[in-house]
Amino acid sequence: MELCHQHNLTRTPDIKRRYGVRVSLKSTDPLSQVLGEQFDRTHWFETPVERDRALADMAGEHLYSRRGDRPSLRFEAVDRS
Repeated sequence: MELCHQHNLTRTPDIKRRYGVRVSLKSTDPLSQVLGEQFDRTHWFETPVERDRALADMAGEHLYSRRGDRPSLRFEAVDRS
């Protein structure tokens, strides 16, 4: 990716990040009717340690969740070749 103004970057380009977490919706999630059943988003990290830490945080129970609530998202660790 060619950049016009390097100083405007808030983080390094995803090209250097090889370890990711793919977030997708379960087929039973009502939001899939809005976003589509094929919705997914991949968050990229520079090291597997960063990725694994983020994956554990994303998949865990969040501070403001009600007791017993379970996220209706799927999280998958991915690597770029």
